[in-house]
Amino acid sequence: MQVVILCGGLGTRLREETGFRPKPMVEVGGRPILWHIMKTYAYYGFNEFVLCLGYKGELIREFFLHYEALNSDVTVKLGSKSEFIYHSKHTEDGWSITLADTGENSMTGSRIKKIEKYIKGDDFMLTYGDGLADIDIKALLDFHKKHNKIGTVTGVNFHSHFGALGNKGDSVTEFNEKPLSDGRISGGFFVFKKKFFDYLSAEDSCVLEQKPLEALTKKGELKMYTHDGAWQCMDTYRDHQLLQSMWQKGNAFWKVWKDE
Repeated sequence: MQVVILCGGLGTRLREETGFRPKPMVEVGGRPILWHIMKTYAYYGFNEFVLCLGYKGELIREFFLHYEALNSDVTVKLGSKSEFIYHSKHTEDGWSITLADTGENSMTGSRIKKIEKYIKGDDFMLTYGDGLADIDIKALLDFHKKHNKIGTVTGVNFHSHFGALGNKGDSVTEFNEKPLSDGRISGGFFVFKKKFFDYLSAEDSCVLEQKPLEALTKKGELKMYTHDGAWQCMDTYRDHQLLQSMWQKGNAFWKVWKDE
């Protein structure tokens, strides 16, 4: 199953960092937050990614196109046909990464619609390029398959400006772009059946969190996976500093993988 990651936004509330690079490339512990998100999925066995690029997407392209050279010792043999031998030092073996240009001005729903051609299975996972959690991805997927609805959204406890979820049990009864209470919010980490593409439009104005998810909710086709563990987005400079501090102090709650 493929993991789609939204990587194209402007990150306007983190201008200290995003003025010269896309938010998913802002580093935590010397690595882009995007890498941390991908490591979480890979830990659970999901290492086929589709990255929806937009603002300064060329920097994400360069990072992965030169990944071996940047993360391995290299022997270079010069001559008319230069040869490069990588003495791999990283553990990201087997990752498959599709780098898809979804437009600099596209909104979230539009970006997802534009990568429909790359989705091969009946279901796909989706998340944002700026959120970290100690979430059990396999448990999330099991929950999604069990209820047999079109979509699953992960509900987390966090009072903020992010979209709030009204719910009755594990059924989402209301999806609001702006919160109405101190209840659960969407923490990202979605799973969708491929049928969800029918709710999306390639028009740049299509916003995932508005008509598509609202329509899914009205039809009773959106379920909430409850995550009571830790979750943190990197929306502001203060958020970034918090994540940096956690990593430096060895308190990175999202680090489920082991160093080798």
